[in-house]
Amino acid sequence: MRVVVVGGGIGGLALGAGLRRQGHEVTVFDRDTDVTATGGYHITLHEPAQAALRELVAPEVVERLLASASALRLRDRDALWDRYGRVIGFGPDLSGDSGVDIDRVTLRTLLAEAVGDDLHLGRNVTGVGHGNDGRPEVYFSGPDPVPADLVVGADGTHSLVARHLAGGRTNTPTGIVGFSGRTRRDYLSACEQQRLGLRSGLALGPRSVALYVGFLDPVGNAVLDAPELRAAVTTGPTYIWGAMLPESTTDSLRELRAGDLQAALLTCYRKRGWSERTLEVITAASPHTVAAYRFHAASTRARDLAPWPAGRITALGDAVHATPPTAGMGAGAAIRDAAALLDHLRDVTDGTTGLTVAVSRYEAGMRRRGSEVLTLAMKTVGWIRATDTPLGAAATTAATSVLAAAHRLRRRG
Repeated sequence: MRVVVVGGGIGGLALGAGLRRQGHEVTVFDRDTDVTATGGYHITLHEPAQAALRELVAPEVVERLLASASALRLRDRDALWDRYGRVIGFGPDLSGDSGVDIDRVTLRTLLAEAVGDDLHLGRNVTGVGHGNDGRPEVYFSGPDPVPADLVVGADGTHSLVARHLAGGRTNTPTGIVGFSGRTRRDYLSACEQQRLGLRSGLALGPRSVALYVGFLDPVGNAVLDAPELRAAVTTGPTYIWGAMLPESTTDSLRELRAGDLQAALLTCYRKRGWSERTLEVITAASPHTVAAYRFHAASTRARDLAPWPAGRITALGDAVHATPPTAGMGAGAAIRDAAALLDHLRDVTDGTTGLTVAVSRYEAGMRRRGSEVLTLAMKTVGWIRATDTPLGAAATTAATSVLAAAHRLRRRG
């Protein structure tokens, strides 16, 4: 079977690697010219996502991934703080958790290597459709169309493929803008290192403002004791943070970059009464790592996802169920989509199922997965939005309940 994948993010590369491993003729097109030119937060892969990866890539790739990852079980319990840095609650015990954290750049690089020569960078797809013979095609501004038996859109939140299938956009802005950055732990004062600890956490303030601080250490908290296999771009204890503010208050920040964005972001938090203590992780960040991301979300209702009849063009990941990073499950869901699609395509190559029936079965499962992840992510967005007054007991209880629910959902998949 000839499959064309549009988009070389985590989901597209995972699918491309799996198709190549199963002997399909696959081509992955991505507009980026460098797979390391990607920002965002680190990625959490819980057991269901790891199991999916084991179906998609060779054991040696999984081994390199785990040698480059930070083990959740070696972290302290997640914390909830207020804007002054005071503890208001804790998440579940992680000591029995098999999940891992990994740099987005590291994971994308490892998956790109698994795809190999079937990955074509610097190729901007301009459209999809069908040729005279009924086969799907991918179009470019210059070269001739590329035909395929199956086209899969893995082109993210602003997916051209999903928009073609749905006849319009498949998600909307959540009203929150995220700002991410990286801060080495040893750049912080001893007092702040002690307060943050070896954990991830979330600080909440009034007027829908929050600050996520994620702990990543693929060396000290390595999953595997195999330094010779390590490919992590993070080489020591690091906080990869995500600031969240209402979109209506961030218009002046949209055109800023690096140090200018970092300074403006700090000003926004100070005007809202956040203490310098909680802002130290932003102040000490490497300026070139600071970037802005608009949060988008698809509908939480399964029936609204992939609202098209099954055919020989489909999509996966954020192209269908765009998920804000507030649940930490978006990348894992895309990987699981890829593994599920590959599994259904085996029935096609075995001759037991037709292609469109296999795609239909895949899309049904994808809708269920996407709905679950989106529901959890939007609950988190909801109580971030609800903090328009200083946190009280009800808000604290809701926040800790969401942390516990997220933990349960991630572990069971």
